[in-house]
Amino acid sequence: MGELFRSEDMTLAQLYLQSESAYCCVSELGEVGMVQFRDLNPDVNVFQRKFVNEVRRCEEMDRKLRFVEKEIKKANIPIMDTGENPEVPLPRDMIDLEATFEKLENELKEINTNQEALKKNFLELTELKHILRRTQQFFDEMEDPILLEESSTMLEPSETGARAPLRLGFVAGVIGRERIPTFERMLWRVCRGNVFLRQADIEEPLEDPVTGDQVYKSVFIIFFQGDQLKTRVKKICEGFRASLYPCPETPQERKEMASGVATRIDDLQMVLNQTEDHRQRVLQAAAKMVRVWFIKVRKMKAIYHTLNLCNIDVTQKCLIAEVWCPVSDLDSIQFALRRGTEKSGSTVPSILNRMQTKQTPPTFNKTNKFTSGFQNIVDAYGIGNYREINPAPYTIITFPFLFAVMFGDLGHGVLMTCAALYLVLRERRLIAQKNDNEMFNMVFAGRYIILLMGIFSVYTGIIYNDCFSKSLNVFGSGWSVRPMFDPKVNNFTWTFPILEQNKVLQLDPAVKGVFSGPYPIGIDPIWNIATNKLTFLNSFKMKMSVILGVIHMLFGVSLSLFNHLYFKKPLNIYLGFIPEIVFMASLFGYLVVLVFYKWVAYDASTSKSAPSLLIAFINMFLFNYNDPTNQPLYGGQMVIQTLLVVIALACVPCMLIVKTLVMRRQYLWKKNLGTQNFGGIRVGNGPTEDEAEIIEHDQLSLHLDSDEQEAPEEEVFNFGDVAVHQAIHTIEYCLGCISNTASYLRLWALSLAHAQLSEVLWTMVMHIGLSFRSYSGSLVLFIVFGAFAVLSVCILLIMEGLSAFLHALRLHWVEFQNKFYVGQGFKFLPFTFESILEGRSEE
Repeated sequence: MGELFRSEDMTLAQLYLQSESAYCCVSELGEVGMVQFRDLNPDVNVFQRKFVNEVRRCEEMDRKLRFVEKEIKKANIPIMDTGENPEVPLPRDMIDLEATFEKLENELKEINTNQEALKKNFLELTELKHILRRTQQFFDEMEDPILLEESSTMLEPSETGARAPLRLGFVAGVIGRERIPTFERMLWRVCRGNVFLRQADIEEPLEDPVTGDQVYKSVFIIFFQGDQLKTRVKKICEGFRASLYPCPETPQERKEMASGVATRIDDLQMVLNQTEDHRQRVLQAAAKMVRVWFIKVRKMKAIYHTLNLCNIDVTQKCLIAEVWCPVSDLDSIQFALRRGTEKSGSTVPSILNRMQTKQTPPTFNKTNKFTSGFQNIVDAYGIGNYREINPAPYTIITFPFLFAVMFGDLGHGVLMTCAALYLVLRERRLIAQKNDNEMFNMVFAGRYIILLMGIFSVYTGIIYNDCFSKSLNVFGSGWSVRPMFDPKVNNFTWTFPILEQNKVLQLDPAVKGVFSGPYPIGIDPIWNIATNKLTFLNSFKMKMSVILGVIHMLFGVSLSLFNHLYFKKPLNIYLGFIPEIVFMASLFGYLVVLVFYKWVAYDASTSKSAPSLLIAFINMFLFNYNDPTNQPLYGGQMVIQTLLVVIALACVPCMLIVKTLVMRRQYLWKKNLGTQNFGGIRVGNGPTEDEAEIIEHDQLSLHLDSDEQEAPEEEVFNFGDVAVHQAIHTIEYCLGCISNTASYLRLWALSLAHAQLSEVLWTMVMHIGLSFRSYSGSLVLFIVFGAFAVLSVCILLIMEGLSAFLHALRLHWVEFQNKFYVGQGFKFLPFTFESILEGRSEE
């Protein structure tokens, strides 16, 4: 468990890989996922690197696979996912994969081309079939039987002077149904009303051969006279993308053509069915392998990308790589290199050599499925510095607890716990389903966080004795309901005249009820019907928020001690940690002690004379001890409080001035009175070399915040910069103690808001169904309960839960982590194939 409290110990290592085994070694390292490669060619263009051609070949194969995947999805064929993790193909297998993908792509393209041509021909024949059928209906409806196609000539007058009948020409075609009104208006305007248009809709939709969409079209026939109108009509049809088809002029010819078209359509339909069956067989076979192919290709591409980060020695026989890796995993890494060498058949082993470096290593925190959610919460604020103490293990407890303080409700906590338990118990099945919903994936990733938040909410709901705004009367009430003495019955009792005349009655806390001591657990249920319930809960939850906040912040300051001890910074301990903890404990720790003292020192009989803690705390800073309205809580209060204020004020110059002066003195002592060796003899009265090394540890953070660990090559002390940085840190801490303590009052505010909103929902909704006393009221109660349940889940469980989650997040990021956590490191990003198996693209 040690690695959870502090990031892993990292080392920089050099890998010497033989050219013939480098591919397999990197492949094994990708399966292990424990090393982060450094780019040793930062100035080399990506197009000029060694393995750029292999990367391009992998990208081309990936493109072909995406084309195949698109065709599979277009055909609504499910892609088989068995969860298999195939091994990385060897470099010599790339040619076979390329040939397989090339053949598959060409076959699909050929099938698509032929199918598109067949569908286009089938569409034309279908349209022609509808034209012949509708045209015959048009001619049958016409009274004049002399209309003929393409007859645009008018007969010359006969010798007798009589004129022959007019012969009109016509064109027939198909146009999109939505274009008919515009098409008709255009014909009328261009031809000045000298044409006659008839149209009829095609009932069934037709398939577009290019897009595959269903389109609705209409058949039209246009009658006109003369070549000029014929030319205009054809241009208009061409502009509206209408398809024109030849139509015979006699009924017999139209009938014969319709019969031939029907025969050709049947033959074409048979060919289309066979083509579609062949396409389905090809795609189904590809669907079984496409995921495995994707993994293989992307693994190969990732390996060649990684090999491009390596250096090649002058002999072209060895690749040199530099990697960051955890020290605890060095044996696993060497074993992976050995497996890669054996797999490649090379006889020369790969070498792993640890390097000494002053560069800051990346931060790596090992997590599992339970701790990963809490670690993500911490990392969202900032990646921790190398070997800095990790807030995640403490966040596992404090985060759901502070959430529950704001969300405390037994009923809502049970609902949240049940929802999280469902996600936890069925996590394997839900992971296998691979849901693409982003909101669901976010909730599923935090299932253990939600589970703990629900469990802690159940606990705080029991403490608040609050379940859907109602109290549970398990142990009875500790208050006596007979506080008035009636001489007639010689007992304490309420009388009916008193109950009738008074809407509000007061109970005497000095009269003992069922319990002589405190309530067994939680809050007495009688407060749920008290008119001063809000006043009581305000006082209780406000004091509780201050207590929890001060303890949380004191714990955060205490954690900074472990950072100073680990990084060997004694100056930060004596002039940083100790003044900080004393300052906070003297003021706000004392306030917490006063809260507990007042709870213990005053009982029901003396509570009326209890002084106000707020006034007492303000008077403490003003040194005002002559306030007649607020008497001291205990004897010697003036001396103790004055001493605490003086101690707290004395801590400020220690952090602000003394630390800066000590750092300056150490720097001058090291610079001017250092050791000088002449022939092995030490000259001067400065520190020894061992002492100088110890002092050097305290010089690591002169230009940065005193809590940071940076080791520059040559430190230059600038008194002004150091003084400004130390002043900012001191002022921020001292003022932050006040503002952060006030910030924890959000625990009180959100808890009361949640309770009041729950009570309003019960009163305004659920109370309606419970007010009916007849049998019909059961139906009304059923409907009202449905509305109550929906509103409770949407408003109180989701919206209020999200609000409490965000406020708990802020309390950890700002009020807790800023006491000890810098969070200015960079994350360890190992080379791993795991992201490919999860369906993410490999960067």
